Amino acid sequence: MQDVTHHLPQAGVLPRKWWHSATVYQIYPRSFADSNSDGIGDLGGIIGKLDYLEKLGIDVIWLSPIFRSPMDDNGYDISDYQDIAPEFGTLEEFDRLVRAAKDRGIGILLDLVVNHTSDEHPWFVEARASRDNPYRDFYIWRDPAPDGGVPSALQSNFGGPAWTLDPATGQYYLHLFSRRQPDLNWENPKVRAEIYRMMNWWLDRGIAGFRMDVIDLIGKQVDAGILSDGAHLHDYLQEMHRETFGPRDVLTVGETWSATPGSALLYCGRDRGELSMIFQFEHVTQRWDESFGKWRSKPFDLVALKASFTKWQQALAADGWNSLFWGNHDLPRAVSRYGDDRRFPVQSAKTLATVLHLMKGTPYIYQGEEIGMTNVPFERISEYRDIETLNMHRLSLEAGLAEDAFIKGANENSRDNARTPMQWSAAPQAGFTSGTPWIAVNPNYRQINADAAVRNEHSVFHHHAKLIALRKSHDVIVYGSYQSFLDQHPDVFVYTRVLEGERVTVIASFSGTPLELELPGELQTAGEALIWNYSPVSEVRGRMTLQPYESFAVLTRG
Repeated sequence: MQDVTHHLPQAGVLPRKWWHSATVYQIYPRSFADSNSDGIGDLGGIIGKLDYLEKLGIDVIWLSPIFRSPMDDNGYDISDYQDIAPEFGTLEEFDRLVRAAKDRGIGILLDLVVNHTSDEHPWFVEARASRDNPYRDFYIWRDPAPDGGVPSALQSNFGGPAWTLDPATGQYYLHLFSRRQPDLNWENPKVRAEIYRMMNWWLDRGIAGFRMDVIDLIGKQVDAGILSDGAHLHDYLQEMHRETFGPRDVLTVGETWSATPGSALLYCGRDRGELSMIFQFEHVTQRWDESFGKWRSKPFDLVALKASFTKWQQALAADGWNSLFWGNHDLPRAVSRYGDDRRFPVQSAKTLATVLHLMKGTPYIYQGEEIGMTNVPFERISEYRDIETLNMHRLSLEAGLAEDAFIKGANENSRDNARTPMQWSAAPQAGFTSGTPWIAVNPNYRQINADAAVRNEHSVFHHHAKLIALRKSHDVIVYGSYQSFLDQHPDVFVYTRVLEGERVTVIASFSGTPLELELPGELQTAGEALIWNYSPVSEVRGRMTLQPYESFAVLTRG
């Protein structure tokens, strides 16, 4: 990507970076496009869809893991960091993808999973061979408790103990996720050196950077019970920056479930020498139940959602950078979670896009979001493929949650909602494959698909494309200050972006019925209609009637 790091005149403190005005598109390779009819998406399928992504206007493709893996957790269990999983393709195909994407002005972001490996990784195979093996200290081992049981009460994120006994050596190894995902020991400098060498190997192949899986866990202090934000976490990230991507003009984004507005700048402050930005999940977890987590959701609360977004906009206003997203491979479909996918699927999907893309930060689109894909209505646990869902089904039922209640929660929040095949057309299997897909296609593909969306100039696809283009052409959308209004209104999201005499006013209804809106005098303005989902609006008046899920943005100059 080109280097554009000159300072923005009169905009204050932030130097320009190419990724400030970029939009990232996440691909879950297994579910995106299948080029060889085996029912699994692959690199060839992605290459074949680059023209579609170029038409959308995106700048970066983030690929969920494509490394060699036994696929216990769909690729987040890596057995070889420097090879491609055979079901996805080859290194030669990957290099071809990088070149073909670059020809279209698109960079490739790889998913870096270095909190843990697969139990089939050669490091772990060696580590469990004997207690004195040179690779033993690449992982985290503990002796059994005095009663012979697990060393501590730590629980896996996928359910059950975070320790598994290795009978051959008589010790337990730590795994914060699946038992087949042993955690790496980042306290060992040899581990860090190997990871940095691997990262540079990929960077030298011309990638645009890394998305870093659960990176806030690498500094864990196991015996102290500290998993996130351990004492040496930022030392490790600063070392990583120095040894790998620091001198390069690339994008790095960390997945940090533990981040708060108070800690975010430790990761992405411009003088910290760590990451470009982080993913934070406050707006996601605020709807989770205290006892059953995401498997039993709380009702949607727009006031709480606005408070979360506004808090983060303010926290990173003058330093650091926000990542803007509704969904990803671990989360439900945006229009099903935050909009109305039954009565107003198109209007609410467009409103979600408008609200997100016009905030300050780098927007991320998850595959299918640009055509309004929805959650999948599975009826039985046998239809799910996700290891987390299957594990939590068993544990939730043991804890007293009813089967139908769990299925309801899974239909709302299971990771498989995001993993059903991309809906390309109304052809069999949604045009994803001519074989049998690894997971069932959402039955609404005949109505919701990319072919229909591209042909319809009023579709969700073209709405996203227009928003992406607006970010590239308006500095006020990239760098303008953010101010929210009507924070306690239960049905509308209102904010402005202001920069050097320009103001963008964004007004969005989250109501399924028409509403009368009283706006303060300071918001009343007339200017250019930037984007809308009903009809153009160029004047913001003191009293307005909004249609269900209506949204628009007005640009005022001077």
